[in-house]
Parts: sequence; C-alpha cells; structure tokens
Amino acid sequence: MYELIKSCDDDQQWREKKDIESALQISRPSLPPDKERLVSLDVFRGLTVALMILVDDVGEILPSINHSPWDGVTLADFVMPFFLFIVGVSLAFAYKNLSCRFVATRKALIRSLKLLLLGLFLQGGFIHGLNNLTYGIDVEKIRFMGILQRIAIAYLVAALCEIWLKGNHNVSSELSMIKKYRFHWVVAFVITTIYLSLLYGLYVSDWEYQISTEDQGSTLTTFLNLKVKCGVRGHTGPGCNAVGMLDRMFLGIQHLYRKPVYARTKQCSISSPNNGPLPPDAPSWCQAPFDPEGLLSSLMAIVTCLVGLHYGHIIIHFKDHKKRLNQWILRSFCLLMLGLALNLFGMHLNKPLYTLSYMCVTSGASGFLLSAIYLMVDVYGYKRASLVLEWMGIHALPIYVLIACNLVFLIIHGFYWKKPINNLLHLIGIGK
Repeated sequence: MYELIKSCDDDQQWREKKDIESALQISRPSLPPDKERLVSLDVFRGLTVALMILVDDVGEILPSINHSPWDGVTLADFVMPFFLFIVGVSLAFAYKNLSCRFVATRKALIRSLKLLLLGLFLQGGFIHGLNNLTYGIDVEKIRFMGILQRIAIAYLVAALCEIWLKGNHNVSSELSMIKKYRFHWVVAFVITTIYLSLLYGLYVSDWEYQISTEDQGSTLTTFLNLKVKCGVRGHTGPGCNAVGMLDRMFLGIQHLYRKPVYARTKQCSISSPNNGPLPPDAPSWCQAPFDPEGLLSSLMAIVTCLVGLHYGHIIIHFKDHKKRLNQWILRSFCLLMLGLALNLFGMHLNKPLYTLSYMCVTSGASGFLLSAIYLMVDVYGYKRASLVLEWMGIHALPIYVLIACNLVFLIIHGFYWKKPINNLLHLIGIGK
C-alpha cells in the first residue's frame, strides 16, 4: 500500500510539473489564463460573501432580509446554500484530471479537517464578541457545529463522490453525462431518503433543559429546569422536531447554539420578527438551545453541494455557452418548481431544518443566479463591473474570517484610550 501511495505521489508531482510547464508555455502554447477559467464562479462566490456581510450587519435593522424566524425564506436564508452550491461547482474543476485517487482523498480529508478546526475556533465560543475583550471557552460548552463545519462535511462527501464514484467513459450527450455520474445521484437519493425517514419517522419524546438567571443586585446565580412536552412524530415545529432531538442526543444540549433563530417568532418575542421580551404565554422551548447547522439538517446541505457539483459537470463536458445555459436554466426551473410544490403540499421552506423543499428552492435559485452571472460576465464580457466581487470571490475565506466573523473589528477594538469603551469602533457606531 505504501509503494502504491508513494508512486501516486510521484505521479501527482510529475503531472503538477507538466501543468506548470503548460501554463508557462514552456512545452506547448496554451490559451491565456482569463480564457481558461470562468470569472463568473469567483463573482458568484464574491457576491455570496457580500450578501453574508450585508445580512449580518443590516439584518437587525431590516428584518425583511434577516433570517426567517422559522418557516419561510428571506435573503439571508440563501447565503448558506449559495456557498454550498459554489463549493460543489468548484469541485468539478478541482478533480477534473485525477492522477491518483489516494492522494486526492488524503488532500480532501486534510482540507476538511482544517475547515472543521477553523470553524471550531471561530464559532465554538472561543471569541466572546465585539463588546467583550476576553476570550476562551469551557470545552464542556463548546459549540461543535457551525457554518465552516457544515461546509467541511458537505465538501468532503462531495469530493469523495467525485474521486471514487464517477465513470470512466466519455461524455457526448446529456444522457451519457448522467450515466457517468449516476452513482452521485444514488448517493443524493440515499441521503435524502435517510433525512426524510428520520425527520418524519422518529418519535420525539418529552425533554428538558436548564437555564441560568442572575438575581439583580447580587452575584447569586440560580438555575431553572424547563420541560418541553412533545410526544409526537413527524413534527416540524421549533420545539419537537427530530433535527433538534438528534443534536441533543449525539452532540449534547450544552454544545448547541444558544441564540436560536426561533427566539424571534411571535410565540417567543413580543417584538417579532426582532428579538424581544418573552410573551406571558411563551412556550417552554423558547429559550432552549438549537443548532441551525445540526447533524441531520447537514444531510440536505450535502445534497446542495452535490447539485452544485452536477452544474460544474455541465461546464466541464459542454463548451458551448448556449448548451450550458439551457441545461442550467432547465434544471434550475425544475428544482424551483419542485420546491414550491412541496411547500404548497405541507413540506414548508425551512432553513433551520434544511427541508427538502428549502434545498430545492435555494438550489434552483443558485442555478438561476449562476446562469445570470455567467451570461453577464463570461458570455457578454462585462467584467469590469464585477471586479470587486471577483476579488472578494478569490479571497472568500480570508474575508469571511476577518470581516464576517468580526476578527478585524475585534483587533481594532483591542486598542482603546483609558477605558475599553473609548475605541474607534464605538466612535463610528460599530458594536454598540
């Protein structure tokens, strides 16, 4: 086995050398770089980063673009699927010419692990927020799941499918492309079946959790046990769904997100759709932790990534602009109509649960957005207008870490005059 992997490494290095030579026109002429790669993919990624920053900073001011408190979708609810979709599209290029499956698998595992660890650092609770210069987290309360963790899981599964489960025959038509990647669709179907079976088939029993309160005027902390009555099967409400139950069972309730989106529902906030005081008759689950990037809901996130991978395959195997756009638009329309039909018949659009209808609608929207950007940037050549978004797309991860996760603001906040409140951020109104 060692000799096999070693030979793969040598072969990988040789191919990388040949690719570099080709790119530098040492061995043979090649097309200019701007004609080899699609700018629209970077623009799509950059637009997604820009949307994330927008909804994070303006969402509290404009509830119409903030995350939906439960059922339904807003602008903010498209950001995560857009990320997952473009990850899938990019994977088609990353593994277009495989020299060694073992080396590719090892690299995919390492990249996923790096994303997981970075996600734990950024969203696990180690950083305490803009108005708190302390840091550190009790490992018994660290949040295990998050945005980067979900992307890492979806990336790994989609990458393994692309590495190990694609056929070797050439693609000459749409049917032959489906045949080449048929096992990808088998994986997507199996994952969807497992998700639906667990979401609607598991029995959710009563459960309880504990909240702490501090008495005003004293340092005494009291703990209150709250019981949530369920005893239902197939329920998709905030308090008694299988998604939350499996997270409490396998991750532990102390490792879940402590500011759930359903705290802004009318049942839990008198200022809904904004956060606010609890109504007098608020349900017992209103203050319970719930992770919007949980285990079961991440299954459908994987399917979104696989859908994006299929759109990437269309780019790889069809070079004509019209063929690409026709296939993207047709698939996007079918996904969108299927999602809306499922929502009409009772499977509500829901981001925290990542329902099948939500996956279909957001994937269809992703396909339409990619088609529009591709038409504007790569077909008609309007690239100057998208230079900023292209730059943001190329540097998406650093921008996410530094801006969307407030790391830059935290660093600036660390420099103050006499008191922490006297800092540049507070002066311009950030972090108040």
